[in-house]
Amino acid sequence: MDSAQDINLNSPNKGLLSDSMTDVPVDTGVAARTLAVEGLTEAEEEELRAELTKVEEEIVTLRQVLAAKERHCGELKRRLGLSALGGLKQNLSRSWHDVQVSNAYKKTQETLSQAGQKTSAALSTVGSAISRKLGDMRNSATFKSFEDRVGTIKSKVVGDRESSSDNLPSPAGNGDQPLSDHKPF
Repeated sequence: MDSAQDINLNSPNKGLLSDSMTDVPVDTGVAARTLAVEGLTEAEEEELRAELTKVEEEIVTLRQVLAAKERHCGELKRRLGLSALGGLKQNLSRSWHDVQVSNAYKKTQETLSQAGQKTSAALSTVGSAISRKLGDMRNSATFKSFEDRVGTIKSKVVGDRESSSDNLPSPAGNGDQPLSDHKPF
């Protein structure tokens, strides 16, 4: 591991050389002199570099151990029948439960419930008012007159049909001719 490499602290691979950087030559002597902090002796600088190298190697080892542990954890979950979907479902259920017990949710639910009750009462009142108005309208002289006229027209139309039901044409057209003799359109 090169001790003069640039370490990106936000990278998940910090301390590791990327594949694209392996071909880039680095002059450690020039880089070391450039990065050296004034006031350090050569021995102190060498000691710090050795410690840096050791810490970087430990980081690499810890990453390898973590990766192995994550693989082992995944294998155990697979063998137990636990899946990412099951975990996601459990997390969503837990989150939904947390939302339901929150004060904001309870207040919103209470407010919506009250609004629903008020809306239901208002619609009931409107329905009663409409029914009352229709009843009043039905009892009015204008409606009675209209109802009488419709009844008169109905009795003339239906009364004529009922009295002359013997004269209605048969479904076949004429009683003498069978249905198959009719010509198509």
